[in-house]
Amino acid sequence: MELDQDKFTIEQSLEGWVGEKCLAWRDNFEENYSQRFDEYYRLWRGQWSAEDRTRESERSKIISPALQQAVESSVAELEEATFGRGKWFDLKDDKMDQNPEDIAMLRELLYADFKRNRIRKGVAECILNAAVFGTGIAEIVITEEKEFQPATQPIMDGELTAVGVNIVDRTCIKLNPIMPQNFLIDPLATSVEDAMGCAVDEFVSMHVVEQLQEQGVYREAEISNASPDFDIEPDQDLTSFDEDKVRLTKYFGLVPRHLLDEAMKESDDEEVIEFDDEDDSYYVEAVVVIANDGTLLKAEKNPYMMGDRPIVAFPWDVVPSRFWGRGVCEKGYNSQKALDAELRARIDALALTIHPMMAMDASRMPRGSKPEIRPGKIILTNGDPREVLQPFNFGQVGQVTFAQAEALQRMVQTATGAIDSAGTSGSINGDATAAGISMSLGAIIKRHKRTLINFQEAFLIPFVTKAAHRYMQFEPELYPVADYKFETSSSLGIIAREYEVTQLVQLLQTMSPDTPMYPQLVQSIIDNMNLSNREELIASLKQANQPNPEAQQAQQATQQAQLQFQASQTAALNGQASESQARAQKLAMETQIMPQELEIDRIKAVTTNLQAGDAEDKEFEKRLKISQQLLKEREIAVKEGNPVSATPAPAAQPQPAPQATFPPLGQLPQ
Repeated sequence: MELDQDKFTIEQSLEGWVGEKCLAWRDNFEENYSQRFDEYYRLWRGQWSAEDRTRESERSKIISPALQQAVESSVAELEEATFGRGKWFDLKDDKMDQNPEDIAMLRELLYADFKRNRIRKGVAECILNAAVFGTGIAEIVITEEKEFQPATQPIMDGELTAVGVNIVDRTCIKLNPIMPQNFLIDPLATSVEDAMGCAVDEFVSMHVVEQLQEQGVYREAEISNASPDFDIEPDQDLTSFDEDKVRLTKYFGLVPRHLLDEAMKESDDEEVIEFDDEDDSYYVEAVVVIANDGTLLKAEKNPYMMGDRPIVAFPWDVVPSRFWGRGVCEKGYNSQKALDAELRARIDALALTIHPMMAMDASRMPRGSKPEIRPGKIILTNGDPREVLQPFNFGQVGQVTFAQAEALQRMVQTATGAIDSAGTSGSINGDATAAGISMSLGAIIKRHKRTLINFQEAFLIPFVTKAAHRYMQFEPELYPVADYKFETSSSLGIIAREYEVTQLVQLLQTMSPDTPMYPQLVQSIIDNMNLSNREELIASLKQANQPNPEAQQAQQATQQAQLQFQASQTAALNGQASESQARAQKLAMETQIMPQELEIDRIKAVTTNLQAGDAEDKEFEKRLKISQQLLKEREIAVKEGNPVSATPAPAAQPQPAPQATFPPLGQLPQ
């Protein structure tokens, strides 16, 4: 049985294998998502359909614009956050690279090419698709175009100048937004990278395929008009145009290696890109293009140097374990349906209460009369008209429907997180207090910021990276090959910026203009404003904040003089301190010397004015004993901690020497 399966697999063609995969993926999409996406599209466009009725007796066809406003407000907020500053992505080089000129050149080249190829328009359409259907998808398309440049050339030995154009062949990277019904992916995948494959299935003009065949991109094959299929039409409510269009299916993903080899051998192309495949796996990454579900136009291995798939996609809100996300229309679907039912019921009731109706006795009406009501109409009756005819109505419409419709509209805004200036006071905060509005705006900004980060990480950065790699591969003369790191420079949306400006202004009012932070806050306020001359104002503000060289020199001179004055004052104080210290040392030395001088005076007093003979010795011994006694008493008093000032009695002086003096012994050293 296994041999039969292998034989069957070998005999199967590549276009047949891809067609079976795409058909199975198409069936899964039709069963699970197609009807819902069609209804989301009609609600956003405001298109009525009989299948959108909420009750069988419903006659009104009005569709409330609440969901349209929510989609447009959310998309505008995301676009403003992405493209509001002009520069919507940045470039980083290796940290070891000290030359930033190559980074600036590559960034400016990418900006110029993106602007020429209208990349911003394609990104904006993908954001809109994500808001309506829940997922934004785009294909990165590589084309070769001729660029015409005006030029002059001298002729006739420089006597005349010819005016003309220079034609330069350029590789262009474009972004092709894809509607959900035109995109097929593995149902078990959660992203383009982890899917077995994905396909773009859409109608294109016949001349596009013929031109690519002339350029050698597609194989030469007979192509006929495609059969109509409303399931993949962009707008299913329009009449299909069946002339000169081809159904083109572009598959990007894994295919059996042997089927791809057989398909490439059948190709008449002489130039084939060869890849060195070390592994011998069953599947290989390839690009397959099929026309009208059966004609193989292209089959080759992935030609891109990074081996990535030329598809980028992002969900507006992530649904766990699903590729298809949750958009604004899905969030506000139930509230929108309830609001439409309320408005249609009111309009139907108005038709019964406002328009005139007449109840009549049919047996008393003339035979063959046509009863109708209009101005100037004469109605014939058999008898008194007051008995035959009677005005009739169904009462009045309740006024509560106005309040109900307003509440349902607020429910749409609550479900989607979309808000505008007209609904600020009513839907954000009923009392319109500053604190309430601030808290409500903070919650709304968080929801927008969440979607913005999801868009940047899943769509914007991968697209810029893949586009740069393709330019490096096919335009190496202009784009040097290097490992660059891209990052988005997206900012806050318009609501978030206005909220931030309000906070900065309130903070600015608490500061003095002389505060160093004051110019920085002013610069932040100007930077958040959507002004045409914002860059000029910021440059002027920076220039005004730079100090004047002359004023700076004068300030430095003043500071230096002040420092010198402070140094001189410090030196004078240090001198005074040194002088005081020297005086204190002198007094300390004098205090130490004083007891010695007192001892000398005591000895001198004992030995002075003595008479000769025995009286002299006795007088000396007497004085000596008195001084020793006083000294002992002094020492005892000092040891006991009660110093006393002993005043000695005057020594008995001999008569022959009345002039002798004796110093007070209370001053003896301790």
